Amino acid sequence: MLIAALLVVIAAGFVALAWSAERFVDGSSALARQLGVSSLLIGLTVVGIGTSLPEMLVSAIAAIDGTPGIALGNALGSNIANVGLILGTTALVSPLVISSGILRREIPLLMLVVVATGALLADGALSRFDGVALLAGMLAVLTWMAWQARHPERGDAMIARELESAVPEPLPLAQALRWTLLGLVLLIASSRLLVWASVLLAGQLGVSDLIIGLTIVAIGTSLPELAAGLASVRRGESELAVGNIIGSNLFNLLAVLGIAGAIAPFAFDQGDLARDYGIMTGFMLAILVVGYGLGRRGRLGRWEGGLLVGAYIAYQALLFFSHR
Repeated sequence: MLIAALLVVIAAGFVALAWSAERFVDGSSALARQLGVSSLLIGLTVVGIGTSLPEMLVSAIAAIDGTPGIALGNALGSNIANVGLILGTTALVSPLVISSGILRREIPLLMLVVVATGALLADGALSRFDGVALLAGMLAVLTWMAWQARHPERGDAMIARELESAVPEPLPLAQALRWTLLGLVLLIASSRLLVWASVLLAGQLGVSDLIIGLTIVAIGTSLPELAAGLASVRRGESELAVGNIIGSNLFNLLAVLGIAGAIAPFAFDQGDLARDYGIMTGFMLAILVVGYGLGRRGRLGRWEGGLLVGAYIAYQALLFFSHR
């Protein structure tokens, strides 16, 4: 009975988290418009960071509360879910195109971040220095994205189009303030509720916080990416679905882990890290292989999507059977 109640609380926490993040992004974007900030800059900062706020706040609160397994599992598990579950499911609905710009810029950058983050975590701890270094990397990525968006003649214009199209419609000042404050309060409250319920659920199931972070929490905080991906393919902009996933994975490694480490450094089991970071890297490499694959270069079809979903289900089964 208690487990069922905790699952209901966690589900309610996910709904509140997604709703409040959307309200916060709507309100803060409108406030930025009122201050004369360009749509491009709003999309790069407010919207880009706002869509990863659920992961950021959940991991930060988990680290502060002394449950680093949820913080680490949320970041790594969300990346695995983004590729295996979200990108795979989206490809099953409609084949995806991986544009030449993504092949040339975003995928190599993502792999570089994966390697660099892995090197920082190899000692079995996320120190405050590591956290600050990751946040500095996030700032560098944002700066690079802004430069790319402002110089579309040097590449394609996908980044600028994606950032500007993501900016919400304008709102009256009073409503913008109301949504911003309400969204922020509910974001913090729902994040704390989610962490609290997840810790209790881990205790009831007899598994570690890391497993809960890698499974339930990671899937729940990744659901907005699924909605964004399906919306992109409905608009006929499948390349944006791939770009959103790569951007989210960059934020998860640099910003989500960076904030958690900067606020409350923690240690973790290196054996678990080797398993989960290795599997996450494998899913990242899958995008690279598909992008540069022979015959179907730059196309993620239903067959590849089914393989990704199947691999994700196999990973969840591995976690379940290895911690029974």
